[in-house]
Amino acid sequence: MIRPLDPDEEAVVRELNRVIYALPRAIDADMVREQGVPAVEYLTLMHLSEAPDRRLRMSELAAACDMSLSGMSRVVQKLESQGYVQRVRSERDARGWNAVLTDAGFARLEQAWPTSLAAVRRHFLDHLAGLDLKTLAAALQKAAT
Repeated sequence: MIRPLDPDEEAVVRELNRVIYALPRAIDADMVREQGVPAVEYLTLMHLSEAPDRRLRMSELAAACDMSLSGMSRVVQKLESQGYVQRVRSERDARGWNAVLTDAGFARLEQAWPTSLAAVRRHFLDHLAGLDLKTLAAALQKAAT
């Protein structure tokens, strides 16, 4: 027997659906307006900056950014044209490619970071004041797996 949602559960589910779509758009709009960097490009630079030797296989980078490999290839191609990323053949597997963050890309990431932080706070974290964020993060992690 399936138990219907109570009003509080229904409200959470409905608002979560709105957040899933609205939050990335709001952050992206701030990033483009203030930095000229779409959020997906910022996330690409961020994931590369956190990787060993600032390098990831294209498939790993796509997974980290929750994108298809072809979509990630387009993003990396654009970042490469701006001098922020370089694509190099994999040392482990000559068939694969790695994306490598350049010094210029790292500098661009550092320049854009304050805008990203402010957008995440303004559009999301500031609305969670008073909530147990550790418990919320654990619950969201469970729901995502």
